[in-house]
Amino acid sequence: MEKHLIDERKEEIINACEKLYQELDFKDINIKLIGSHISVGRTSIYNYFETKEEIFLALLEREYLKWNEDLSTLLKNEKLLKEDFIDKITDSLLKRKTLLKLISMNMFEMEANSRVENITNFKLAYKESISLLEECLCKFFNLKDKEAEELTFTILPFLVGIYPYTSLTDKMKEAINKAHLKYKFYTDKEMIKMGLTKILGGIK
Repeated sequence: MEKHLIDERKEEIINACEKLYQELDFKDINIKLIGSHISVGRTSIYNYFETKEEIFLALLEREYLKWNEDLSTLLKNEKLLKEDFIDKITDSLLKRKTLLKLISMNMFEMEANSRVENITNFKLAYKESISLLEECLCKFFNLKDKEAEELTFTILPFLVGIYPYTSLTDKMKEAINKAHLKYKFYTDKEMIKMGLTKILGGIK
């Protein structure tokens, strides 16, 4: 089969998975359901993916590649003030809500039930994100490599907590109220900006 046709079919499968993930929980999505939303049929999925987790991992890989495009565009700026940098990173992440949801909710399952080659492809996209973020920090804040690395590996784990904190269900909110829990409700944008501001606060 020609490569462009393989790529088109894989993309169709990933697109169907993404659409379902916007409407259903991870546990409620399976290959049969994904297959009912594509033109080539369920059994053809196995030509490209062995498990639903591999499809989701490919979706996450695509999300990181899209974020990498934004980070590469960001690097084209000659200079940025800290506030402008935070705004641009925040805007880039607000476009990647699927990424934030996947890394928070389903990361372990995706990797545990995927083949090494699929995990490696994902890790290559993630590796590029790390490199681009470090390059941004070095360029705009004149940091040494070690400093940029430490900040990068503070920012990336912080991203894992955004979705569960800002995407509460009505049931969760009701429980918070019944427990009289002091809980500040933040939007995605507020949470990302606040976190990045705190993390990058020590930079001149």
